[in-house]
Amino acid sequence: MKLNEIRDNDGARKLRTRVGRGIGSGKGKTAGSGHKGQKARSGVAINGFEGGQMPIYRRLPKRGFTSMNKKDFQVLNLGRLQKAIDAKKVDAGKAITIETLVEAGVVGKVVDGVRLLAKGELTAKVDITVTGASKGAIEAVEKAGGKVTVA
Repeated sequence: MKLNEIRDNDGARKLRTRVGRGIGSGKGKTAGSGHKGQKARSGVAINGFEGGQMPIYRRLPKRGFTSMNKKDFQVLNLGRLQKAIDAKKVDAGKAITIETLVEAGVVGKVVDGVRLLAKGELTAKVDITVTGASKGAIEAVEKAGGKVTVA
């Protein structure tokens, strides 16, 4: 093989279709848009238009609402915390804060805080500060000899 023999594999590059370039091209004259009408013009935007009929998104009833003041908490289960302690990502001997949890990769991007939930087992004695915690989570941490501070 020589440098001048190197070329792309068959079908690796496909030329774009050049429309409106004569009758012999197969896409001449109307350029694949058919004859007249709104869709033959440029700038057509008819998503959701149903030909004069009331569109489905207006026929169907709207239900519920989204609260503007809803808090977006990161959830931290006790089992996940214990796993991180076992993997030496989090030091149970020191006080655990939201910052240490983020640095260790236990929780992702924190928007409104971290909420501790009671799913899973916790055996390590921890002193943890979080934004919120369930009753079950607080009981489980205190049962293991630790302390939860809700700040």
